[in-house]
Amino acid sequence: MNILRRLPLSRLLLLCGLVTAIGVSATAIAFALGAGPTPPAKPLAQAIHNTLAKAQSSQFEGVSADIQLTNQLLEGANLASGAGHGGELTSNPLITGGSGRLWIAKDGRVRLELQSDQGDTQLVYDGHTVTLFDAATNTVYRYTPPAHEEPAAQDETPARAHETPSVTKIEEAIAHANQHADVSGATPTDVAGQPAYTVRVSPKEGGSLLGGAELSWDAENGAPLRAAIYSSTSSAPVIELAATSISFGPVESSVFAITPPVNATVKEIVLEHEPHQGADTGSSGGEQPNVTTHGHGPSTIAVLTSKTKSGKGTSGSLEGLPKVTINGASASELRTELGTLLTFERSGVRYLVAGAVSPAAVEEVAKGL
Repeated sequence: MNILRRLPLSRLLLLCGLVTAIGVSATAIAFALGAGPTPPAKPLAQAIHNTLAKAQSSQFEGVSADIQLTNQLLEGANLASGAGHGGELTSNPLITGGSGRLWIAKDGRVRLELQSDQGDTQLVYDGHTVTLFDAATNTVYRYTPPAHEEPAAQDETPARAHETPSVTKIEEAIAHANQHADVSGATPTDVAGQPAYTVRVSPKEGGSLLGGAELSWDAENGAPLRAAIYSSTSSAPVIELAATSISFGPVESSVFAITPPVNATVKEIVLEHEPHQGADTGSSGGEQPNVTTHGHGPSTIAVLTSKTKSGKGTSGSLEGLPKVTINGASASELRTELGTLLTFERSGVRYLVAGAVSPAAVEEVAKGL
């Protein structure tokens, strides 16, 4: 968690935008409503089974699409007035949304390119490393996920591992999901000129700002075609990856090679993992961050506490945000369409309180600390 505290506000929010883009593009290839064909109406389990069976027999070679990314997550956050980095934030389409292109290769390589007046933002996953180039700030961010410690066992029958699940198995999985969320049926629709099904998943419990998520997929080859996340306070999606056109076929390897300017600033993103040392905390002096939770389900609020270094107060990542007062302490608060994050220091301890809930709910928990 130390790296998050050291990042300036603009870098922290840009990293949030990067995570958001990766999370959405991993499940959404394209979306555009048109006048194309729609598939026949079917129960959700049957639609999923038929699609998986078709995808099993098809030869997926790759995807190319024109896209539109909508991102209203920070629309009401009032960042520019106090952060001092408003121009940098509003120039980046990962934060504000934008149009561009998306390519996905057969082997899993991905490239997302978004245009803005200040220059393109390019996000590439080459199978090993995630690279983000922000032309507006001439900065390259690189993150290499940790390698799997052990390869998957290969002595099992491969046919069994890729066998299409039966309708009964899919119905059981849907029934299990329905214990915690409302899962809609498969709605036939036309997405990017392709016959598609759309399903919506919404939390059963109230009290959170998370209204639900929608996923559309190609009824013929199983390719995800649209993903959107909704707030409980609005009918419009907060985050949505969209496309105006889509085509299937091989993608040239050169598409996944980007060459930033030689004078670009390069930042390696390293996530610091706390070692698991059991009861042996003598060397750390009990200064490891501690996480507790309040509530349950989608309205859970997490509290992270950690000791601050001697002589160092709040600085960097969140100091430019709007301020609220928590039991006499000045706290920085980030309000978004999907949740709230609040941080403050008291008596040498830093508190970070966050949840997919309203500012009032987060502040109430913070006042009880």
